[in-house]
Parts: sequence; C-alpha cells; structure tokens
Amino acid sequence: MFKTILLASVAVASLFTAADSAFAKGKTIAVSWKTFQEERWKTDEAAIKAVVEAAGDKYISTDAQGSAQKQAADIDSLISQKVDVIMVVAFDSDAILPSIKAINDAGIKAIAYDVQFEDPNALYITFDNVGVGRLMGKTMLASGKKAGNFAFIKGDKGDPNATFLFQGITEVLKPQMDAGKIKVACETFTDGWKPDGAQKEMEQCLTANNNKIDAVISENDGMASGVVAALTAQGLAGQVPVTGQDGDKAALNRVALGTQLVSVWKDSRALGKVAAEAAVALADGTKIDKVKGVTKFANGKNKVEMNAILLTPDPITKANLDDVIKAGWITKAEACAGVKAGTVAACK
Repeated sequence: MFKTILLASVAVASLFTAADSAFAKGKTIAVSWKTFQEERWKTDEAAIKAVVEAAGDKYISTDAQGSAQKQAADIDSLISQKVDVIMVVAFDSDAILPSIKAINDAGIKAIAYDVQFEDPNALYITFDNVGVGRLMGKTMLASGKKAGNFAFIKGDKGDPNATFLFQGITEVLKPQMDAGKIKVACETFTDGWKPDGAQKEMEQCLTANNNKIDAVISENDGMASGVVAALTAQGLAGQVPVTGQDGDKAALNRVALGTQLVSVWKDSRALGKVAAEAAVALADGTKIDKVKGVTKFANGKNKVEMNAILLTPDPITKANLDDVIKAGWITKAEACAGVKAGTVAACK
C-alpha cells in the first residue's frame, strides 16, 4: 500500500515538474507605454497581445502616464521581473537612455516601438515618419494650397518623431518656401502632443495673424482636433485645410466632413503585429539583424546606426476613405456620421 502511494506521489510530482517545465519555456514580453491618452495605443496593444499569447508567451505592460521619471521607474520594475524583451514607447528619447543601458546590462532585449531612442543594441520598429511628413506636404500641395500663410503645429519637442515628420514636411514644401510663396505664420512644438495645447497654439496663431491662415500642418490627429476646434470658433473649419496622422476615428470622420484634409493612416494593428513577432523572435534567441524585415537606420539626431523595421503609411483623404472602411479599421457609420448625402463616395 505504501509503495502504491509512493509511486502515485512520484507520478503526480512528475506531472507538476513537467507542467512547470512547459510553463518555464514561455517567455515574457513587456511594453513600457509612455501614455495611454491617445486612442491608437489600445489598438497597438491588442495586436501585440494577440501575437505574444498565441506564441505561448506572456504579455505585461506599464503606463508611464506622460512622465519620464515614472517610465524610468517602470522599466526598473520590469527589469527586476526578469522579462525577456522590453518594448519601449519612449516619453523622452534622451531621458530614457540610462534605462535602455540598464536593460542592455541585464541581458534583456530592447525594442524602440514607434518612438526612436538611439541605441545600437535596440531594434527600432515604426512607420517611416519622414515619409509620413512627406505625405502631409504632398497632400497639402495636391489640394491646391501652394502659397499663403502656413501654420506648423508640431509634436512634443522630446519626441524624435516630431522632428522626423517636420523633416519630411519641409523637404516637400521647401521649394515653395524658398520662393517666398509659402510663409511660416507660426511654428510651435506641443507638449505631450496634447490636443488642448494645440488648440491654444492655433488660437494664438489666428490672433497674431488676424485669422489670415491658409493652411495648417498638424503633425497628428489628436492635435488636429484642437486645431479644428480653434478654426471652428472663428468660422474657418472646412475652409482652412488641416493635416494629421494616426487614422483616429474622429479624424477620419473630420476627413469625411471636410474639416480635416488628410489623416496619414499608420495601421497600428500591422505595427503591433510586426513588433510582437520581432519580440517573440528575439526572446527565442534570434539575433536582431536576422529578424524578418530588418534594415539599417541612422537618421536620428545623433546618427546612431540601428537595426530597424520601417512600415509604409497610407494618406487617407475623401478620395480613398473607403480604404479604412474596407480594412475594418472603422465602420462606414462611424466614418460618415453627419456627412451630407452624396458628398463623399465612400459614404454612399
């Protein structure tokens, strides 16, 4: 009897050992988000979690809530949990560097997700943000706005994406600017890319120029909402074209309504999927330069060469609004809310 019980105990113990062993094989992929204030991050997270969990790995995350100090503390906590990969959406790309060094020193793989920090050991995954800026400039010129007073509402000064975008924007508009046809009526950075900050900047710009603004280059959709609110207060919404990016649902509706010219759509489902697949590969031991789709990127402030994956964005205007509807990014009802019948092809 004792022997039977002993054998049964050994068998049960073996099952637990096997289960523990199988569980131990799963890696942990962490994301340090800079803030969840923007609509798009929840979409990114859903795509990341789906890939990570399908691979049998564990997903965990932290939210820095727009604080460089909290993000540093968050990363320290993730390191102490001995995660395998940390994807970082940096709030401040310079302030984050000591934390990235700590990640490297701990033997953990780092991914710069959407926002670059310059570290040669990390993998940078984003959409081509200089290309996004070019698309904003090209769409504005294609709309017929090739001259006049332009307002430039840029993103956060501590975010390299704000500079990458402006680089692409000015690359396209430079000939018109050099010829004196496009004049810079105002140019501002916006703390935290906050819509209310952009609204105040736009209000000040309109006041300083007696409302004589011909076009607004806003670097994202959240800020574009603030810009359009300022224009609406002066009866100028729909008359002054406004750019944006991210494919926010409210922005796509503004495109349909005619109060926003373009939202450069960066399908964050695709970005999250690609980044999660890269994270899983890195956790499994794949070398960074061997990850699928990797190229070299050295276009940052300090020209540090990094391995990178750059996805291609899609500028959404009234003409191709159907792209996002057919892709299931937004419903027809959401995109076309309040649109006058017969004015937009995608809303018929």
